Amino acid sequence: MYQLLRSLLFLTPPEWAHYFSMNSLKLFCNLGFKGLIKKVYAPKNSAVTSFCNLSFSNKVGLGAGFDKNAKYLNELEAMGFGFVEIGTVTPLPQTGNDKPRLFRLPKDKALINRMGFNNDGVKLIAARLQKWKDRQEKSGANKSQLIIGGNIGKNKTTANEDAWQDYEICFRELHAFVDYFVVNVSSPNTPGLRALQDKASLHKILTHLQHINSEQIKPKPILLKIAPDLNREQVDDVISLSLAINLDGLIVSNTTIERTGLKTDSDIISKMGAGGLSGMPLKNKSTELVKYICTNAKNKIPVIASGGIFTGNDAQEKLAAGASLVQIWTGFIYRGPIIIKDICKTIH
Repeated sequence: MYQLLRSLLFLTPPEWAHYFSMNSLKLFCNLGFKGLIKKVYAPKNSAVTSFCNLSFSNKVGLGAGFDKNAKYLNELEAMGFGFVEIGTVTPLPQTGNDKPRLFRLPKDKALINRMGFNNDGVKLIAARLQKWKDRQEKSGANKSQLIIGGNIGKNKTTANEDAWQDYEICFRELHAFVDYFVVNVSSPNTPGLRALQDKASLHKILTHLQHINSEQIKPKPILLKIAPDLNREQVDDVISLSLAINLDGLIVSNTTIERTGLKTDSDIISKMGAGGLSGMPLKNKSTELVKYICTNAKNKIPVIASGGIFTGNDAQEKLAAGASLVQIWTGFIYRGPIIIKDICKTIH
């Protein structure tokens, strides 16, 4: 069924297809079909997993960038995700980069995006999360078990030396509404952002957030999302810094700017232009990075793995490399909601 639907959706622009699909799903849930969707797609009897002192109903999450504005939590929960990461959220609303900015590479089971942190801004997103939280508190025994992560970044117009202030604004505004935070300094689609991955910049941003976190009644786990394009010295810096400041965890990894080994014609790729590549071409690279970090950190840094996960076996490879949880995104687009249940049946 989904294969037929996908073939039709793939005839339309990717960004339009995304919002059409999710708004249609929202309509079905509002019409009373949420229970049916949950019955068909949500995993059954998955073991609860503890990560950063949080209890996840299953190990499969949705990576940031899919539900940027926290509009589809109800629908994503119905499909069976154990956790959903909203964002990337910035202090001020921004429209992102010019369209088209999302491209499919079906031959490679991949996507290229240069969205550019388009989002509604932290104030509106926090208000939306407040409504979600209020609904859950009224649900009693039927309260959602969905874990929500908040992926935060800086506005495009904010200078790198002032970036720590943007992260603080988002952190404070979202603190009451998300279960964990992800500091995103690894997107390739905001000019200069990846420069914040150097050790000094990371130390300033992360320790500042940790200080604010320590003052809260209920501190939230803070994770760092890194790029797969870091060299070994940079990865070693991330490991040493994470251990030194007792960082709660890492997300490995973001999209890559590499284009090697693709099946799609090079002229077509060239016309697509700049952006981060996700999907199957990232699978081995991200797995190797997970294994390197977990091995060299002696499994002292909790890891959520992302990159090229299309099957239960793909997910199991990430877990075997040392990850505790996995996130999907591109695989969800290509395989549809059945992927969540399939992964949960396979992994252990």
